[in-house]
Amino acid sequence: MYPFVQRVYKYHTHSLSFYSRLITRCFSFTSLQIHHGKLIKIGFNKNTFLGNCCIDLYSKFGTKIDAFKVFDEIPYKNVVSWNIWLKVLVQSGDLHSARQLFDEMPDRDVVSWNSMISGYGLFENALGVFLEMQKYGITPNGYTYSILVSYVEFAFHGKEIHGNMLRNGVDLSNVVVGNSLIDVYGKLGLVDYATAVFLAMETVDVISWNSLISSCCKSGYEDTALSYFSLMRACRYSPDEFTMSSVLIGCSNLRSLEKGKQILCLCIKMGFLCNTIVSSAAIDLFSNCNSIEDSARIFKYSNIWDIALCNSMISSYALNNFEENALRLFVLTLRKNIRPTEFTLSCILSCTTTFPVDLGIQAHSLVIKLGFVSDPVVSTSLVDMYCKYGLIDSATNTFNDLLTRDLISWNTIIFGLAINGEPTKSLSLYYELLELGGQPDRITLTALLLACSYGGFFDEGISIFSSMEEEYGITPGIEHYTCVVGMMTRAGKLKEAGDILQNMPHEPNSEMWESILLACDIYGDLKATEKVAGKIMELAPESSLPYLVLAQVYESRGRWESLVRVRKEMKERIENKVASYSWISVRSSVIMFQANQILSCGSKEIGIYSTLRLLTEDTWDKSLCQSVATGS
Repeated sequence: MYPFVQRVYKYHTHSLSFYSRLITRCFSFTSLQIHHGKLIKIGFNKNTFLGNCCIDLYSKFGTKIDAFKVFDEIPYKNVVSWNIWLKVLVQSGDLHSARQLFDEMPDRDVVSWNSMISGYGLFENALGVFLEMQKYGITPNGYTYSILVSYVEFAFHGKEIHGNMLRNGVDLSNVVVGNSLIDVYGKLGLVDYATAVFLAMETVDVISWNSLISSCCKSGYEDTALSYFSLMRACRYSPDEFTMSSVLIGCSNLRSLEKGKQILCLCIKMGFLCNTIVSSAAIDLFSNCNSIEDSARIFKYSNIWDIALCNSMISSYALNNFEENALRLFVLTLRKNIRPTEFTLSCILSCTTTFPVDLGIQAHSLVIKLGFVSDPVVSTSLVDMYCKYGLIDSATNTFNDLLTRDLISWNTIIFGLAINGEPTKSLSLYYELLELGGQPDRITLTALLLACSYGGFFDEGISIFSSMEEEYGITPGIEHYTCVVGMMTRAGKLKEAGDILQNMPHEPNSEMWESILLACDIYGDLKATEKVAGKIMELAPESSLPYLVLAQVYESRGRWESLVRVRKEMKERIENKVASYSWISVRSSVIMFQANQILSCGSKEIGIYSTLRLLTEDTWDKSLCQSVATGS
């Protein structure tokens, strides 16, 4: 020990206040051990106040065993001693031991009850402790209500707690309680209630404004959020990083790039862009406004990488169809030892379907390795990935292994089965969902109608479509009418499909007309084919389908002048169309190619051509042998 410290100990051997200040100023586990050892040496370790300080600090440094030893050594424990040790048990997640200790406590005050309430993550359990607290005559304080409100998941629970506060005389002079209520009402989408609480508060702070602005953004009132932000600045409250990120999110939801840039300039002026929360919101803004280059620029100049920032950039790449960039950045985050979250993996799983199946299987292995397989969002993303790969057995097995199935997971597998040629299984899962008490939504019914269309279940599809509004309270949208039109054209009911197009409350889209066009071609109605093709050319000028169908019809009927005219129009109108690509995986490389393009890897021709030549020769030899054998 340094001589100076020795002299200090010598002159303050019996000073309780000195040791109190010394203990509370320990900023490391080692320094705490040194000073605690000195307390034991001079006999101050049995002092209740100093012991309480040591318990609290040991718990903050994560050494629960040392904290218990100190607690056990205190001969005269007061209610603070019990409360500190109770808090240690609750924060470590040992609720069973915490409850045992709570029941054994000689004295329990409101702090004790608050600790127990905070330990339960479910509202029902926390509410049970809250009601028990009132039975024992303990009056809850503002902190009690702020804890309880944080667990609320349903609107009637939030209103019930708010009413209990008013009955017990808890006013909104406590800014913490008011902020908690604003936050929970915003989370539940009750913006009017959140605003009423804000206006009723005697004093507000920046957190109050943040909660109100965030509530508006989460509930779809982005314009109102921007108005509150302007009012906040007019009232001379200084926004912080959370304020700016919330406002940027509002601009992102509105797809308002102009307003977003104004807010971003203010962020730069206030020095907030170096904050990863603000940078993440800015990246999302540019991504939603189809300005991925600006998103990448902000990410590039960010000084600090964390998982939130990387998630925003990976998500931006994924949403804008830059799957390869998303995967590269994901690999880079792993190399930088940035642990991915559930959101990261769900984004990556959505990208893997554009690459070989092996990559998707590797991603699944990574999910298992990181322990995210039980997460419903990640597992649903796995189901979606396998459906897009066409691996229905793997998708079904993953779905069956789900511990919790929400409507999104049901919709994913029902949709996946429908588009992969398993309409019967798709309908079977739908009826299983109904038996389990599930309620379908718009997406579920779209998947069902698609299954009926692909499977030829015309009567069942029409029955589902007709009963949507009456049975489920869902008004048919354009996506449902599109499925029904496709179903009718597949069933040969071209006239009925045309009647739906004329009488439905929506403007027909190009996909509907394309279904009609293909049916006209099948049934040889030239006039109808020309009329419908013209309609598609107006709605979707970039589509090549009407030109191809007309060219095929004219060629089959020998109308060569019309054929030349259509091909010329097609070349003129869609010559600027981005060329389509396909790709194959060759060893560790992915090679992209267009139609009629000779593939090469460096200076060597891809080995697939030699294999194709062998197959062609083999097929030719077998055909020749068969011709000789039959004498034809």
